[in-house]
Amino acid sequence: MAKYSKMEVLSAMKETGMVPVFYNADFETSKQVLKACYDGGVRAFEFTNRGDFAQEVFGELVKYANKELPGMIVGIGSIVDAPTAAMYIQLGANFVVGPLFNEEIAPVCNRRLIPYCPGCGTVSEIGRAQELGCDLCKAFPGDVLGASFIKGLKAPMPWSQIMVTGGVKPERANLEGWFKAGVTCVGMGSNLFPKEVIAAKEWSKITALCKEALDIIKEVRR
Repeated sequence: MAKYSKMEVLSAMKETGMVPVFYNADFETSKQVLKACYDGGVRAFEFTNRGDFAQEVFGELVKYANKELPGMIVGIGSIVDAPTAAMYIQLGANFVVGPLFNEEIAPVCNRRLIPYCPGCGTVSEIGRAQELGCDLCKAFPGDVLGASFIKGLKAPMPWSQIMVTGGVKPERANLEGWFKAGVTCVGMGSNLFPKEVIAAKEWSKITALCKEALDIIKEVRR
């Protein structure tokens, strides 16, 4: 079962403004990355379902976070079908994110009051997702849609809460563009976790990148 309520999850995402997106087949590596993000101020973390036995790593990450990292909300990403969503919910996922919008996932999450953040690429998809109870929708891929898509969407649908993922960088110009367009938060993957940093196990660099990104987000929101 999820440790955090739907309101707590959405509030953490909105307040911090950033959700790191990460996958590694090794639990110890994933654990160190999670801790580095936590030390940098992150409070919502998306582990992605991208490899064999990813669920085993995820289950251990949730246990670790619940025991050692107070306030760290761990969710699952790259979910494309309802059975997989249900499995991860049973393992303690606090939120479910997908690269696409599958209507069958929404009731599975809604039944447990767990946020489902589907990947949407059109205004109609976002509208339909909202009808099915998706409070926060993911604009994906962000580097294809662009900040102008968010701005255009928010004009007639200002109530929309959007997380953009894809092409987000821990840089002022990039983050300022997204938040000025009206995003609620951003999902950030590879640009927050350089391969060479992971390979060298330089966890403090990830902490520094997270802190820098969160500081920029605070500034551009003022």
